[in-house]
Amino acid sequence: MSPVIEEHARARLITDGPLTRPVPVDLRYDPADERRTVHIGLPDGTDWAFGRDLLERGLRTPIERGDVRVWPCGRTQLIVELHSTDGVEVFQFEIRTLIRFLARTRTQTPGASPDAGREPPPPSRTTRTDTSRTARTDKSAEQERGAQPAHG
Repeated sequence: MSPVIEEHARARLITDGPLTRPVPVDLRYDPADERRTVHIGLPDGTDWAFGRDLLERGLRTPIERGDVRVWPCGRTQLIVELHSTDGVEVFQFEIRTLIRFLARTRTQTPGASPDAGREPPPPSRTTRTDTSRTARTDKSAEQERGAQPAHG
């Protein structure tokens, strides 16, 4: 069994105001998941899950699936827009961070997959009860964790 791939990353929360703010996020991929699902864990305990292919295709061209929209922004940024009943959250990622994460997921995924040809999973949003994955030891991350994503 391959290990779960987790990467702590920073994204910028885009708001209606003139300023954006960095927020810590957790990127996670479990190779044992037959649907090849990636998870983006947000500081407020929300976990968004959707097919890895959505991020991969979003690096090159705008794509939308359910409540998730992904598109490149210039040559170095990727926008991930998440829609829920609470509102819309828009995050800007460094493309190189996502490329590195996706490359790690591909090395852990067997070549012949039982889910080949299957429909990708629909996006889902859950709230984690254990937020220890976002625990950081440095002071700046502790301060950022208190900042909640905007709900519009």
